[in-house]
Amino acid sequence: MASSLMLATTVARLPSSPLEVRPTSRRRFAAAFTVRAVGGINPDVRKSEDKVVDSVVVAELTKPLTAYCRCWRSGTFPLCDGSHVKHNKATGDNVGPLLVKK
Repeated sequence: MASSLMLATTVARLPSSPLEVRPTSRRRFAAAFTVRAVGGINPDVRKSEDKVVDSVVVAELTKPLTAYCRCWRSGTFPLCDGSHVKHNKATGDNVGPLLVKK
């Protein structure tokens, strides 16, 4: 006689984002979830420093609106170069820049 409870076993790919949760099964039986923190949010910006800190004097800004990176993927860090758009599409994240008005 078959069991009335079926367990679906699926090997899930580990999440690529620090806060990503993915169901390993979409069936209406038992489902398992994988949650994992992935080592940090800064992939490669000034990794030799203990802490990355930048300060800005607002009066010295040359533009009326300056975008600062919050996704840690900008090639012009600490300024935003739009790298968050690619990151958001790849991960489903919704990060954007910090806008400072002069």
